[in-house]
Amino acid sequence: MRELPAGIDAVLLDFADAEAPWRHALLAADAVRAAAADGVLTGVLDVVPTAETVLVQGTPGAGLDRLGIRRVLRAAGSARPDTADPTAPTAPSITVDVRYDGADLADVAAAIGVDPEQVVAAHTDTVWRVQFMGFAPGFGYLVPDSTRSPDVAHGPTLDALCGLGRRAESRSSVPAGSVAIAAGYSAVYPRSSPGGWNLLGTSTIDLWDVDRTPPAVLAPGATVRFRAT
Repeated sequence: MRELPAGIDAVLLDFADAEAPWRHALLAADAVRAAAADGVLTGVLDVVPTAETVLVQGTPGAGLDRLGIRRVLRAAGSARPDTADPTAPTAPSITVDVRYDGADLADVAAAIGVDPEQVVAAHTDTVWRVQFMGFAPGFGYLVPDSTRSPDVAHGPTLDALCGLGRRAESRSSVPAGSVAIAAGYSAVYPRSSPGGWNLLGTSTIDLWDVDRTPPAVLAPGATVRFRAT
């Protein structure tokens, strides 16, 4: 792990050199959040995990206890990638019902040389894990979780599916609930927005509601299974 400067009141924890950076980032984020909630770390305003890093933001003007963060990470085993539990952290599992009627399903199947049914099978047979949140409120970037579906994760159809890039031309509006895939990730659009991902189907799941606690259904580390309806 490397500590990178991010201003006076923040630090960026970089796990890019770890074998599975996103898992170490999630473990570190959970450990820092728990320490802040327990009062072990003070002045932590926000903790934001991404694919390879964790941004720890302190209260503006108060500085940040970097030494305290190191102690927390050492206790959690996150400071050394070789000691971290590769399956941690644990998180809830969400099932998303999908109608596989996406506008790009046939084109995706043709692009990787399989039938649309094989695309659906690869997508639904895989356990997906939320690597990080971004783009829009409630939008989770999902990756195949090889610790939960090792056989499927190395299947040729899923590998080809995850090898697809974004569409050549983005859409000005993608409907809420659209289930999509691009550049190794799958996702469900929580609301209507522009997008360039390949649309496989649609879902009615409500991923973001400001009147709900917490407002987002997905969170980093959670697992997702797609179920064809």
